[in-house]
Amino acid sequence: MIQTASKPQTMDNVSSFREVYLRAYRFMLLARAMDDKFAGLYRAGKIHGGVFLSRGQEALSVSVGIALRKGDVFAPLIRDSAGRLAFGEAPLDAARTYLGSSLGPMRGRDGNVHRGRPKEGLLAMISHLGAMISVVNGMLLARRFQGVTGTVGATCIGDGGASTGAFHEAVNQAAVEKLPLVLVVADNQYAYSTPTSRQFACESLADRAIGYGIAVQTVDGTDLGACLKIVGDAVNQARAGRGPQMIVARLLRLCGHGEHDDASYIDPKLKSSPLGRDCLKVAEEQISQQQWADATELAAWRNEVMQTVEETVAKAQREPAPDPFTENWSALASAHLQEGNE
Repeated sequence: MIQTASKPQTMDNVSSFREVYLRAYRFMLLARAMDDKFAGLYRAGKIHGGVFLSRGQEALSVSVGIALRKGDVFAPLIRDSAGRLAFGEAPLDAARTYLGSSLGPMRGRDGNVHRGRPKEGLLAMISHLGAMISVVNGMLLARRFQGVTGTVGATCIGDGGASTGAFHEAVNQAAVEKLPLVLVVADNQYAYSTPTSRQFACESLADRAIGYGIAVQTVDGTDLGACLKIVGDAVNQARAGRGPQMIVARLLRLCGHGEHDDASYIDPKLKSSPLGRDCLKVAEEQISQQQWADATELAAWRNEVMQTVEETVAKAQREPAPDPFTENWSALASAHLQEGNE
């Protein structure tokens, strides 16, 4: 159980929080290593399509995936590698999709960021521009109609996506229906290259929650401990039947919109501000300060994830791409409906 800010710190709570923190950090480490590997493959011409890195947003993302449990719904977006891993995505699923393996979850058919396993609650992304909120709403409503209780649906969105009509319509629906939705807004200061000053006039995106009548909390997106507590509390509140929960995290995307973008438009002052902290380094500093792990253990974890990534990518690279002349091009979800199939 993740310790929430409203509860006193007991020895058992501290021990439990340490365990969750270290587990989350290792997912962040793996996500960063995978992103770096995919970026290198993209630059070498080995990956077709875009590569979108999570650099700077891993602490926020992992907090969502780790707070959810089996039976919940998670709709991650393009910067949610850490959250995907924490929710249960296998690194091999990511490698196979990026490299077009016919053995991956999308069978090499779809864009490399549109991957998921819906039957397991991990939704394949339609778009990062507000579309996934209504999809999560639909799944939560379907479960309500089926009499299923105790589950939560979560999705993430950027500050730019929060300006779309789909965002407003879906949040309003969730509020009216009192759905157990957790909406995590990563206010990373830019919608691609458009600064937040040109996106909204309110002081904070958290102000919008008031208009919808839903609960909202803000958090420093560079601080893993704070993200774990705030996101964990929001998930608990939604699961307890207290309606939609919104979280607004302030941070800075520490890379371009994608590997095709050099991010030259980012204000240098932001990079040197607290928003520009690298959440992975902040987490490592916290681990060292709390003496939760020493330098030798940290180095061992880095080596372990590097080996995992190298082995995973090598395996995916050896696998075949789909053969367009022999491929059965029916929708994966409806293949069983074809004539002759049971």
